[in-house]
Amino acid sequence: MNDLRPSAPAGNEVYRMPPALFGARCKVCWLVSGVAALVALSFWSLDLQWAQFFSVGALRKMGRFAGELMHPTGEVVFLRKLLGATLETLAMSALGTLIAAILGLLLALPASQTHAQDRAPYKGLTRLLLNALRSIPELVWAALLLIAAGLGPMAGTLALALHTTGVLGRLFAEAIENVPEGPGFALRLRGIGEGRVFCYATFFQVLPQLLSYTLYRWENNIRAAAILGVVGAGGLGQMLAFYMGLFQMDETSSILLAMIALVTLVDALSYLSRRVMAR
Repeated sequence: MNDLRPSAPAGNEVYRMPPALFGARCKVCWLVSGVAALVALSFWSLDLQWAQFFSVGALRKMGRFAGELMHPTGEVVFLRKLLGATLETLAMSALGTLIAAILGLLLALPASQTHAQDRAPYKGLTRLLLNALRSIPELVWAALLLIAAGLGPMAGTLALALHTTGVLGRLFAEAIENVPEGPGFALRLRGIGEGRVFCYATFFQVLPQLLSYTLYRWENNIRAAAILGVVGAGGLGQMLAFYMGLFQMDETSSILLAMIALVTLVDALSYLSRRVMAR
């Protein structure tokens, strides 16, 4: 039989006791405790009326509202208008994402430190600009741009582009900084300039990651573009705000179905694109 008794330490080996559950070194324990305390304080400070939310009257109203949405309209005139708004939303998201990808890459270069000897003098200033762009929501950008561009899809497209530039610029900068330095270091030893080093070494290593980030943001911008129309930026959102304001549930149901179909289509295209790039 095997001896199950603990063996004596060999040489200078010393057994260590596990840290105390709430000792000073148990950082994870204190972090979890802090998060749990914040969640408990959130429930205590918010006036969450769960009883009213799950009351019979509230459930009856929600059921009646959901039942009205179960009958989408099939009028040809309305469906033609809906198709135009759907294509407009798709175009807004695609163009806004394309502009953001180009601007984000241009801003990611000064916002990243490509190698250890790179001083990156504009890194802090550029990252501050990227933080400012993505800190302002798309709805606020659209409301500001409506003053200059007027009602319509132009304000929505620019709003998507500005916010997404801040997001993609930061993601691109992190991706560039995490690229292995081997190929770039070899080119720098031969006296190749930084611009050519980026084109021949860094860019092609980071390209799949850049495309993945761009496709993911395109999926998000489809949803955002549908919401931007609420403030008058065109597309499906503008139709949704109009018909919901008139309490025309049949038309509202058709608009919601178009939004779901559009998001599903873009998700499928993005998934297929990632599969092709992974081969």
